[in-house]
Amino acid sequence: MSTGWSLYIAVVSIFNVVACLWLLWWTARQRAPAAPKSGASSGDAPTTGHEWDGIQEFNTPLPKWWLNLFYLTIAFGFVYFALYPALGNYSGTTGWTSAQEHDQQAAQADALIQPLFRAFADKPLEQLTQDAAALRLGRSVFANHCATCHGSDAQGAKGFPNLIDGDWLWGGEPEQVLTSILDGRNGAMPGLEAVIGADKVPAVAVYVQSLAGNKADPQLAAKGKPVFATLCAACHGVDGRGNPALGAPNLTDHVWLHGGDFNSIAHSIRAGRSGQMPAHRELIGVDRARLAAAWILSQQTASAAGQGGR
Repeated sequence: MSTGWSLYIAVVSIFNVVACLWLLWWTARQRAPAAPKSGASSGDAPTTGHEWDGIQEFNTPLPKWWLNLFYLTIAFGFVYFALYPALGNYSGTTGWTSAQEHDQQAAQADALIQPLFRAFADKPLEQLTQDAAALRLGRSVFANHCATCHGSDAQGAKGFPNLIDGDWLWGGEPEQVLTSILDGRNGAMPGLEAVIGADKVPAVAVYVQSLAGNKADPQLAAKGKPVFATLCAACHGVDGRGNPALGAPNLTDHVWLHGGDFNSIAHSIRAGRSGQMPAHRELIGVDRARLAAAWILSQQTASAAGQGGR
């Protein structure tokens, strides 16, 4: 926060509290005569001028206990200003911050549950995929940190990979999956319209469709093949089977991250695509990441078994 904004916040905050203090003091000076006692005539009693159904509203001062309590809250406000960061960039004499409190509470929670995760730290990932207790924990870690993008069933959505179909951009071996979780991935498909020309984009898109065995115009696909070999094969391979080292997808199967219809493929070629899997090493640590990876791999195995293989 800039010095100007910090000063503005401090001045406005202090002014409002001082204004409340002045208002109490000023109104307390305007002493009206006391209201008549019960049973006495009310003819000379001060009123606000409001009357409804024969009932008049007296204009009497607030009780002293109420005023004194208000004064105490104002005093508390000034003490709070001094102790805590309530005036712009001023950090307060206690040095308290919400981030610091969060970190302390998170550290306390980690200290309580870390032994639970550490019990699986020395077991190979392949073994964890067969451990029911590890998978329960891994499912919980996935639900808390991964399901937002990949779905609670890990089947993803358009632009977010399906994690249980056996198709992996960066490799599906246990250690490769763990690396994706811990260190993240950055995928980028550059837009090629300016390079190949807008008129050639449809031909390349049709050729890509033909690689997956989809019905495509053979003549148009033939026109797109040499363009693919020149510009696209460097990442996707001459045969279109991709390259996990680059995160380049296999174009010969029926798994599409951004859609396998003509318009989606043409858009990918024309404008490119980009995606990022954020690193979770600092967020959840290695032990939790291994359990999440184990659960994902177990779901992939279960899916393959249910489909009779892939």
